[in-house]
Amino acid sequence: MKVLMVCLGNICRSPIAEGVLRKKALDKGLNWEIDSAGTNGYHDGEHPHPLSQKVCLAKGIDISNQISRRIRVEDFSFYDKIYAMAEDVVSDMKRLAGNSFDENKVSLFLEELHPGKNKNVPDPWYGNEDGYTEVYEMIDKTCDAIVSKYAK
Repeated sequence: MKVLMVCLGNICRSPIAEGVLRKKALDKGLNWEIDSAGTNGYHDGEHPHPLSQKVCLAKGIDISNQISRRIRVEDFSFYDKIYAMAEDVVSDMKRLAGNSFDENKVSLFLEELHPGKNKNVPDPWYGNEDGYTEVYEMIDKTCDAIVSKYAK
């Protein structure tokens, strides 16, 4: 299975989700390919936000080698499942993908934990470490649900 996590800048939420899901998949012996991207490209080539790295490392997950990138049209055909961290990210993806957008592959990340609720993962960018910790906890629980749902 190939999974892409997407947020705005690919330095806060989606790198955490990539790191957490990758660890959980490896721990379960799943041969999944997991990556992350952003819709705005403002941080292309950068490593995850220092607080994203810090909260992950505190849980034994090193995301320091990840490099931010912008989502590409070909990602919509390559990945089996694409998770958006928020509704504005889905809107951006539709605009960027054009005819390549496949709504059967794309969903809000928190839908796996809260079906039908249309909940967004809050962007911790302007906040302090507590916000990053809160986001980590949401992502961790949702990744458990993803592994339970798709592990074969």
